[in-house]
Amino acid sequence: MNFHEFYTMGGYAPYVWPSFGLAALTFISQWLLTVHKKRRTLERLKTFWDRHES
Repeated sequence: MNFHEFYTMGGYAPYVWPSFGLAALTFISQWLLTVHKKRRTLERLKTFWDRHES
C-alpha cells in the first residue's frame, strides 16, 4: 500500500477524512471545555473558601 492508496481510502476518502476531522474536533473541544470548567471550578472554590475562612 502506498501513500496515495492510503490517502484515497479506496474511494471512501470523502467520507473518511471529514469523519476523522470531526472526531478530532470533538475530542479537542471536549478537552478544552473540561480544562476551562476545571479552572472555573477551582476559582469558585478558592473564592468560597476565602469568604468562609474566617
